[in-house]
Amino acid sequence: MTERDAQPTAGRDPAFSESQGEPEETHNEARQDQPQEAEAVQENGAEVSTDVTPAGAAEAAIPELVIISGMSGAGRSTAAKCLEDLGWFVVDNLPPALIPTMVELGARSQGNVARIAVVVDVRGRRFFDNLRESLADLDSRAVTRRIVFLESSDDALVRRFESVRRPHPLQGDGRIVDGIAAERELLRELRGDADLVIDTSSLNVHELRAKMDAQFAGEEEPELRATVMSFGFKYGLPVDADLVADMRFLPNPHWVPELRPYTGLNEEVSAYVFNQPGAKEFLDRYAELLRLIATGYRREGKRYVTIAIGCTGGKHRSVAVSEKLAARLSAEGVETVVVHRDMGRE
Repeated sequence: MTERDAQPTAGRDPAFSESQGEPEETHNEARQDQPQEAEAVQENGAEVSTDVTPAGAAEAAIPELVIISGMSGAGRSTAAKCLEDLGWFVVDNLPPALIPTMVELGARSQGNVARIAVVVDVRGRRFFDNLRESLADLDSRAVTRRIVFLESSDDALVRRFESVRRPHPLQGDGRIVDGIAAERELLRELRGDADLVIDTSSLNVHELRAKMDAQFAGEEEPELRATVMSFGFKYGLPVDADLVADMRFLPNPHWVPELRPYTGLNEEVSAYVFNQPGAKEFLDRYAELLRLIATGYRREGKRYVTIAIGCTGGKHRSVAVSEKLAARLSAEGVETVVVHRDMGRE
């Protein structure tokens, strides 16, 4: 269990919904060359200095840091709760100016706080000034940090706020959409700097937790993690996609009566798709292109990539190709998660 410094993670977003250790004190033999600021004790009537820090003690380990932010109602609390369940020390609604202090306290915990997740949101207009200063401070200390940004469409956010009958924190005397617009503008720069963007517009609580588990549950950080997402163009482009491929150049199984009821997960549908001219060649060449891109991402320190594969409805072609592509990436050592955003939506 972790001790929370501020508000608990549960219930903060309407959508989804330390003990510091000290080295043991040992009283050594009296020494004349004891360093200053050592504790004085009495031994046989004489005052003797004792150093409480063991000789050759290792330097404090700097904790790993994840900053969780994003749109109000997009699932920040759910994401934070997931990390808490994975053993992270989570602090909700921490003022950005205190993030370096939190990391320093973790470094002094004798390894008891090795991973810290901080949830920050926009309650004051000085948010970005303080956050930029804190991030610059962390960079100067070589702290390993990542930013997770929770995104969602305006329609989804409005529905979530209305369902819980709560105002948006930035709407003031205006409407919910006014608060959403103000927050989106305020967070624009942070979203661009994020290491991982998760669009929760069509995700439920369990699907968001699955995404967070896929990214953070491993004991060791892989070189690159990929999410391969199938989608339907008629439902809109995924806002968190880094790369988008269009499968509408292939014949649509929808027009084959015996295949229409099935999805791209069906072997017959998959076989139909990959028996079409250009399908296998596309898969080979796109996988080769992704290898080139992945090399550049690793070189630039990018750890997460979302590859969106689209067709008309997100049911047949995009699903079949996403499955094959994900298998290729996994075989090449890329930790891969497959998400079929629009399958079953028709």
